[in-house]
Amino acid sequence: MNLSKINLLIICILMPFSMHAQNVILSADTTEIPEHDLGEVSVQASKTNLSLKEMPASVSMITMNAIKDKEIRSLVDVSSTAPNFFMPDYGSKLSSPVYIRGIGSRKNSPSIGLYVDNVPFFEQSSFNFDFFDIERIEVLRGPQGTLYGRNTMGGIINIVTASPFDNQGGRVNFSTGNFGYYNANASYYGNAGDSFGYSFALSYKHKDGYFDNKFTDDAVDRSNAYGFRNKLIWKPGKRITIKNVINAEHRKEGGYPYAVLNDTTRVAEDINYNQYSYYNRKILSDALVISYSGDNFEIVSTGAYQYLDDYQGVDQDFTADSLYYVTQDQKQHLFSQEIIARSTPASNYNWLFGAYGFTQVFDKSVGVDVYSAGMKLFKDYDHVIAGYALFHQSTIDDLFTEGLSITAGIRLDYEKDILDYNYDREMGGSLSNIADTVYPALSYFEVLPKIAVNYTSGRNSFYATVARGYKTGGFNSTFERPEDLTFNPEYSWNYELGAKTSLFSNQLFADIAFFYIDWKNQQIYQTVPSGRGAMLKNAGRSASKGFELSLTAIPVCGYEMALTYGYTHARFLSHIVDEETDHSGNMIPYVPRNTVTFSLGKTYYIDGSTLLDRVRLNFQYRGIGKIYWNEENSHAQDYYNILDFKVGLMSKNLGLDFWFKNILNTGYESFYFQSLGREYVQLGKPMHFGVRLSANF
Repeated sequence: MNLSKINLLIICILMPFSMHAQNVILSADTTEIPEHDLGEVSVQASKTNLSLKEMPASVSMITMNAIKDKEIRSLVDVSSTAPNFFMPDYGSKLSSPVYIRGIGSRKNSPSIGLYVDNVPFFEQSSFNFDFFDIERIEVLRGPQGTLYGRNTMGGIINIVTASPFDNQGGRVNFSTGNFGYYNANASYYGNAGDSFGYSFALSYKHKDGYFDNKFTDDAVDRSNAYGFRNKLIWKPGKRITIKNVINAEHRKEGGYPYAVLNDTTRVAEDINYNQYSYYNRKILSDALVISYSGDNFEIVSTGAYQYLDDYQGVDQDFTADSLYYVTQDQKQHLFSQEIIARSTPASNYNWLFGAYGFTQVFDKSVGVDVYSAGMKLFKDYDHVIAGYALFHQSTIDDLFTEGLSITAGIRLDYEKDILDYNYDREMGGSLSNIADTVYPALSYFEVLPKIAVNYTSGRNSFYATVARGYKTGGFNSTFERPEDLTFNPEYSWNYELGAKTSLFSNQLFADIAFFYIDWKNQQIYQTVPSGRGAMLKNAGRSASKGFELSLTAIPVCGYEMALTYGYTHARFLSHIVDEETDHSGNMIPYVPRNTVTFSLGKTYYIDGSTLLDRVRLNFQYRGIGKIYWNEENSHAQDYYNILDFKVGLMSKNLGLDFWFKNILNTGYESFYFQSLGREYVQLGKPMHFGVRLSANF
């Protein structure tokens, strides 16, 4: 008997149980696809249908089972589950920045791409939506500009909802928990043979809120949300597939549980402001995907539309005094069309050609009540952004030797930005116009190259990648000086080395990547001189370096264990604000130094029971930090720990889950900012728990 088998036997002897455990291998990055199959799973976001093993990139894939096990209800819950992924949970759904490897943006367009059922999400105010019936989440880290273009310099998040060809019948779920939490969703999946599939899904979620406003003696963050999805897939012939997916959400929520940070004690005071703040949002998206499969090629057309209608009201001083109140009304129409032609892997040479175009139309108005001056400000923006791109990628397999492949790609990306701006002021009953102009259009043309080398031998693969990242510039919606009207594009070169391998006689599976990002003209969030609003400015040069590690062990006595760890060291190399302020050498704010997740799960089968088939236990530990909250690095959140637990009781068609989040009731800051001469913080969510009843039919 070899040493590995002896170790396994000892562990099993020390962990006796009367019930036998499910013998399923947990794959890398917290999925439940067996590891021997994981390498063959196609990554949809690659656009080339490469498997995880073949992709020369750091990728996390979270499956439907893992989403359920870990109670992942939105992108916020993916934080640290995918290494070096962080989405802070603060303010309202309007404030939903995402950071990968230190790259992210608090304002305007995101630096991370998000696609949901082939629909691009260009505005971060649409990123934080409720999950239901999600098939999988793919997180690709590093620039994806060659295939995706604008605003993907940090990576891509691709979300795929459940398919009627992979799921059958109906599902009903009802959850309730403390803090007035209720969630219900129902769905049905059916098909007519192999040629037509359809699904309908509905969702409702309510919570009373986690935080109270002392002034109003009421919850700050009460919310109600409704969701709908319809998916149709038609295969009129062996070569043609037509898919249409509609997603919609209607949300009304209170927001902004910000408290003044006491200057002396450095402890958050009570939330205490006198005017109700809120955020209402409607989202509708539709994607039409038509694909044609030839003998050795495939053509895919993807047309998408997204409508975003949101309204915000916020007590901007967050005090018991009436100083400033801001409203924002925004409507967005986004149209996009992509056509790609790609080879089907049948030879040593594979190719992809694509063309892409989009138009994004905004109608936005902002109102500011300045009570002390008896003044109202009205700003209107008619904003149009349009872009076009051509791109190509080629891969040569078995180059010089078996298992060695090289991939090269390039994208030509053009974008034009037009702003029509009107600014009125009402004071003493008199309305005066401050500005009414169409600014000269901004235009950008970029070349985005990428080259990658991958070597595969058996169950092991090693890769190296060099790629250029790019995020477009644009107009600031809030500015008080002419020099603050626009901000410039930011650029990066990303260098990455990685390996995907198995260790200890295939008992441990590892995915590791090292990266270095050379970053120019980073777009930095700053308050305007008056303190009433924020804008983007450019830093000179920055750098981000670190590594990512995912480890998954084969089940030991039925226990499934997985560890993900990300380390990011992101620093300003040159960031001179003015003659008196120099942030060069400081850490980039909002970027966790460490992200850690360790999960432990086990399923017990119950013999001889007519009511209960199995019991599922799942523990999850998450660690995040240190996070600096400002460019001065004067305030930070230290590393903190979150522990979650879930137990599920399951029969053939019924399930009863008990879930607990933040069991240790860890206190931490989820956000910090400075405004109007004060410091404010939002605290993280306290311990919360609940129960869910589910049924399949």
